[in-house]
Amino acid sequence: MSVRRIAQVIGIKPDEIEEYERIHADVWPTVLATIKKANIQNYSIFRYEHLLFAYMEYTGTDYEKDMASIAADPETQRWWKITDPMQSQVPEARPGEWWHVIPENFHVD
Repeated sequence: MSVRRIAQVIGIKPDEIEEYERIHADVWPTVLATIKKANIQNYSIFRYEHLLFAYMEYTGTDYEKDMASIAADPETQRWWKITDPMQSQVPEARPGEWWHVIPENFHVD
């Protein structure tokens, strides 16, 4: 099985940190099921000051299709309507990118 490791960053608004962390302590089961169905595993979000760092592993064969299935999910869309306003893009974000994908510089198993 091939694993694609993905790392992303986005800002978190200072006045939203407490609420963001509260709701992520109890993510909706439907959102979690959609993530798993899209071949995402070992998904974590870390916070450092006003920066969120996400790490995930993708095990599928069609990343774009699986990401589109997440984006099309009504419950995930509802979740994003809550979480997106809490976030702020980093200056390096590319057009069409919300969370900015960052390159992997080192890995060891």
